[in-house]
Amino acid sequence: RILPHSHMLQRGLSTGAAVQCARIVRTRLRFGGYRSLVADAAAVEPFQLRSPFLAGFASRRAPFGFNGLGELVFLRTYSRERGSGGRETWSETLARVVNGTFSLQKRWSALHGLPWDEARAQDEAEQMFELAFRMKFLPPGRGLWAMGSPLTESRHLYAALNNCAFVSTLPTPGQGAGTDPSLPFAFLMDMSMLGVGVGFDTRGAGKSELMVRGPGSTGGGGERTFLVPDTREGWVTSVRELLRSHFQGGPRVVFDYSQIRPAGAPIRGFGGVSAGGDCLRELHESLDARLGQERGRVLDSTAIVDVMNLIGRCVVAGNVRRTAEIAFGDPRDDAYLDLKNYERNPHRASFGWASNNSVFAELGMDYGPACERVRLNGEPGFAWLHNMRQFGRMKDPPTGADMRAMGGNPCLEQTLESYELCCLVETFPAHHNSLDDFLPTLESAILYAKTVALAPTHWPVSNQVMARNRRIGCSVTGVAQFVAQRGVGELARWCDAGYHRVQEVDARLSERFGVPRSVKTTCVKPSGTVSLLAGATPGLHFPESRFYVRRVRLARDSALVAPLREAGYPVEPAAEDPSNTAVVEFPVDVGSGVRTAREVSMHEQLALAALLQREWADNQVSATVTFDPEAEGPQLAAALDHFQYQLKGVSFLPRIDAGAFPQMPYESITAEEYQHRLRGLRPLELQPHSAPAPEAETNVPDKFCEGQACAI
Repeated sequence: RILPHSHMLQRGLSTGAAVQCARIVRTRLRFGGYRSLVADAAAVEPFQLRSPFLAGFASRRAPFGFNGLGELVFLRTYSRERGSGGRETWSETLARVVNGTFSLQKRWSALHGLPWDEARAQDEAEQMFELAFRMKFLPPGRGLWAMGSPLTESRHLYAALNNCAFVSTLPTPGQGAGTDPSLPFAFLMDMSMLGVGVGFDTRGAGKSELMVRGPGSTGGGGERTFLVPDTREGWVTSVRELLRSHFQGGPRVVFDYSQIRPAGAPIRGFGGVSAGGDCLRELHESLDARLGQERGRVLDSTAIVDVMNLIGRCVVAGNVRRTAEIAFGDPRDDAYLDLKNYERNPHRASFGWASNNSVFAELGMDYGPACERVRLNGEPGFAWLHNMRQFGRMKDPPTGADMRAMGGNPCLEQTLESYELCCLVETFPAHHNSLDDFLPTLESAILYAKTVALAPTHWPVSNQVMARNRRIGCSVTGVAQFVAQRGVGELARWCDAGYHRVQEVDARLSERFGVPRSVKTTCVKPSGTVSLLAGATPGLHFPESRFYVRRVRLARDSALVAPLREAGYPVEPAAEDPSNTAVVEFPVDVGSGVRTAREVSMHEQLALAALLQREWADNQVSATVTFDPEAEGPQLAAALDHFQYQLKGVSFLPRIDAGAFPQMPYESITAEEYQHRLRGLRPLELQPHSAPAPEAETNVPDKFCEGQACAI
């Protein structure tokens, strides 16, 4: 549909850009779908950074953080195989990512008859490369892994570049869910298998469209066999067919798993090894049994979350580790609030961990009942949909620009519509000398994210939303380090000035690409492995200790083990699997003056989140607030009464001493112990040609959205 120029002007497009946008829509209609557009764009010669520029970085050592930990994370997670053999260096990874970014822009420009300025592109690409190399900003981890690889250049699987998504189970005319209730569940599984974190709601609970009729109920008895292809699409389709048989009736589906590769076979594209077909078989059997219990009834909130969580368990077991789910429910639904109470819901104990659970909080509500549960296990989290829809930054007047928003992503830094995906990018203010040094970094960061927002996905319903919103999320991370260096006042000043620069850049790029301005642009994500690369504290969160030992698990026969041992890093067999797994210890110092989590009260953490929501984030601030259950737990409801008008979302984590156990991922140490360990280290020479395939190593999830779910 070609939007009226008046609507485009309201979204911030100039008259010229509105005309251009309408012309692009007509071009799309004429070409007949995104697959045809992508095929035509493939003929465009790819962008390439100039060889003399890249040669200047060939021998430069990357400034990885935390005494070798960042370099290990890079080689283990993001360095891809070279065509000529071996694995990428840091500069080679960035060259692939930057070339892929500008090739995407170049194809977009060619398809839509837009001018392409090669000289300007080279200048912008070199700046993007330089800033990323110095870790002043970084694309998201999935961008480091996928951008410019065959996933985007050959398979055009652009959805893999996005961090997060949301889908509503509420049947919605025009989105297919009204006639096919399996669609939201299939969407979540598909995106999860791509590593995209997905939020979902329970709004479909009690709706007639989610009636479970049961196989054979419509007169189509008997069975039919589905041969499961050994592809992501094949696995998703198999689940969708099973769900359809329960929702719509018809023959019972019997699955043939003979084409699925055996356990241990390599997974091309995303790395790791196959878990075989057992996890999919278990999912089919679990869904069949769970939906069989609901035959003749409409799904309630418990059943909806059960189905989504069973899918999440399968995805993680299938070796796509970096994915997450978040459920959003009604704060008045006691059954939903008790989903993590396994005494009341013992059937959920084996899969209930697959999602963080939050509620759509209502301004002025009684937070007491929910907070009693928060004191026990940190759930539910809280999302204020009114604030998400009405406001950009909370200091700015309400605009209602996001009134179609339905929820958010698993760590709740992005407001999202149903079936919407979004790309995030990280900046490191503490790595800059001044505000004038920081502002140009934002230009490269926004250029990367805006470019990803141009790329279509393989879900037309998502493309419809994303083409209208062009939503992006530029984050600031290492906040605790910045505050230690410059103070909260400077943080507020940099955030406000930076936000205005982001809006200027977004307006300029929207004009260049002939697309609407992004409905929202900034956030604070919790970060994880990307912050480890740069030696930064994650998001706005405070570290457990200034000095600590970070333990990483690797396969015992990994090519990385020998050079780590030779450089003096302690390496020992893993207590839980000494025959196959080794544990490496890295000493970490997060920086002078950085306060620890135990030194920062619950109210101060909430106030910092509110400051960032006021001065920087027009999407949201991902804040997991730690608290003392005894001293601060009784204050939770009062704190939410106060901060509900300043935040869009928040979650809590009770600070409980779980006791020591062997080879903990994080262990606090003294300054003396840190210096002693540091003196024992020699220069680390991790050779890319000897690194293992990314994701082939054994992971212990990092805190804050790096494992199966955010730490809530």
